[in-house]
Amino acid sequence: MSEDIALLTAAELVKRFREGTLSPVEATEAALAAIEKHDPELNAFVMVDREGALSAAKESEERWRLGVPKGRIDGVPTSIKDLILTTGWPTLRGSKAVPKDQAWDEDAPVTARLKEHGAVLLGKTTTPEFGWKGVTDSPGWGITRNPWNPERTPGGSSGGAAVAVACGMGALAIGTDGGGSIRIPAGFTGIFGHKPSFGRVPAFPLSPFGTVAHVGPMTRSVTDAALMLSVLAEPDPRDWYALPYSGADYTNGLDDGVSGLKIAYSPTLGGHKVDPQVAKHVAAAAEQFEKLGATVEEAEPNLGNCESTFLVHWFAGAANLLSRIPEEAKQQIDPGLREIAEVGARYSLQEFQNAVTEREQLGVTLNLFHQNYDLLLTPALPIPAFEAGLEFPPDDGDERWANWTPFSYPFNLTQQPAASVPCGLTSEGLPVGLQIVGRRYDDRLVLQAARAFEMAKPFPLPPRVRP
Repeated sequence: MSEDIALLTAAELVKRFREGTLSPVEATEAALAAIEKHDPELNAFVMVDREGALSAAKESEERWRLGVPKGRIDGVPTSIKDLILTTGWPTLRGSKAVPKDQAWDEDAPVTARLKEHGAVLLGKTTTPEFGWKGVTDSPGWGITRNPWNPERTPGGSSGGAAVAVACGMGALAIGTDGGGSIRIPAGFTGIFGHKPSFGRVPAFPLSPFGTVAHVGPMTRSVTDAALMLSVLAEPDPRDWYALPYSGADYTNGLDDGVSGLKIAYSPTLGGHKVDPQVAKHVAAAAEQFEKLGATVEEAEPNLGNCESTFLVHWFAGAANLLSRIPEEAKQQIDPGLREIAEVGARYSLQEFQNAVTEREQLGVTLNLFHQNYDLLLTPALPIPAFEAGLEFPPDDGDERWANWTPFSYPFNLTQQPAASVPCGLTSEGLPVGLQIVGRRYDDRLVLQAARAFEMAKPFPLPPRVRP
């Protein structure tokens, strides 16, 4: 019974709280039981506040009993990525170089919004150090593992958040995405992850990696992500880049489908190598959109060599990050992060400005592309999950994590909304993700399309948590 409750969606939990057939305390106890069962092997959490979660759940239970819920997700068990400030909890960002003995007395905007809407916060989820790479391991907290096969990586950098959601260790999770860090682990673990348009969800403090970094929802259903985004997008004056608040409820019109839309399908996004099983499932997903009434055409936006553009932004961001860390503490930092920071520190101002110009041109290219197409479909990832503990697949010739994530980082550069939707399993039983990309600022249509696909092809659960 506890496991069944842990796997309820946030929308289902809120409905049952309202009906009085389930209490937030029962939901929180179920999530904590799932953590106790799965986390020792999978390592999704850096800390769990059992006492605080149960106390918050009891307060929520009383509000529901009185018929005065605090907000839209009152009582829903939720996790916070360890890059996000949370009052009373250390935010160590996966690093031994961050001192624990400091005042943890501020909530990031997303943490504040979740609390204002009554979410029950369970704890902090694992991340590679400062979220620097597309897998989840760190010198201080070890290796996070994939619930579909613990020998494989769940991806990153929001790997802990993805694993938590996949295994019922909370219905909702906060992720961040600077080059794919929501969509990569969503794709590898078979959950739904949405990178909102840049500025849609206020952030503070801003990422040292700059304006490629987004904050967004990771969930087991599209409806939950739409519900969560409606909460997270509420305004906060601490983010100078934040979009004007629209008051949008992203659950409205979510089931309107894709009939009549014109959708581009790019199987390789400019000729990138894709595993045949991944390619097969993504092609079938594109065909499904045609069955749902959309017009789907194979089309390739001209992205040029945007990997080099991204790496200049990313490596310069790493140099910016390490410049703030005392010299004596740098030796504790992941060697890979130190390596890319050293590269970033050597860029000239002209080299960086050239990358900014290239980014601007890429943004214009995608704006023009979306004059003809409402959405773009691509693989979320070109490969299934590989061995845990590695930055990139063995024997694949890669030099850094971005080499095997060519479908994600372009849309951090362009700041478009993009989501990963589970679309099948390989012969080894590993998830395959479909990426849905929308016009800049059109988060609603991305969610609507993802929901249409979910209704046609419901998302599977890992075998370890299936009822």
